[in-house]
Amino acid sequence: MSNKDEMGGVVVTGAARGIGFEIARRAAAAGYGVVIADLDAAAGEAAAKALTAEGGRAIFCKTDVTDRAATRAAIAACEAEFGFLHAIVNNAGFNRPQPFLETTEENWNQIMTVNGMGVLIGIQEAAKAMIAAKRKGKIINTASMAGRAGFGDFAPYCASKAAVISLTQAAARTLAPHGITANAFAPGVVETDLWTVLDKDLMEMGVSSEPGEALRNFAAGIPLGRTSTPADVAGTVAFLLSPDSDYMTGQCLQIDGGMIMQ
Repeated sequence: MSNKDEMGGVVVTGAARGIGFEIARRAAAAGYGVVIADLDAAAGEAAAKALTAEGGRAIFCKTDVTDRAATRAAIAACEAEFGFLHAIVNNAGFNRPQPFLETTEENWNQIMTVNGMGVLIGIQEAAKAMIAAKRKGKIINTASMAGRAGFGDFAPYCASKAAVISLTQAAARTLAPHGITANAFAPGVVETDLWTVLDKDLMEMGVSSEPGEALRNFAAGIPLGRTSTPADVAGTVAFLLSPDSDYMTGQCLQIDGGMIMQ
């Protein structure tokens, strides 16, 4: 085996673009094999090809994180292609803002199913694979600043990300005897396609009146004076993937420019 083969593979959900893609890119650059697990086949295939062109090892696996069989298949593909599962990054998620008093059951259920249950399934299936292979491993979950502070127009999203933090802690306690760590990271305002959609949604709700206004309003409260990019987040995830974080479990690291101070 080469050193790269000994590193195993990392499954990154929602990795076709945005934060997930940058996480996958950093993992590939570090020598891990990467599974781009995403619903968007065209974007996912393009992402895998881009990482391969940069010298990394990457494959695409169409994955609906709310479908246990699909998640299991992505993990199996990782083991088949890269030898074993080193880590899963449960990153897939979405938001659809609604005013607090008008938030619907449908909105709640859709967001909680993807952002909450999808992470639970990812944790469970990754842990089962690691235990079956008798290997230590890492589970990394994408939380959010919104999981630590409620926002009226994003209530289900905030609740879903608080759930991610709680699931991370529950997993950390449960899986520690198997040598499996579970940690989360909490981005703040990251300039991605998700924020482009949010910006449009908030304008339609009347919260903002022109493109970019909502983002500027959020950015005004960031002590470091700017919004972040996926690259600002990916370094922390690279640390969580590496041996340097082996003695850390059950934690949620804030990467938000100082918006939430713990």
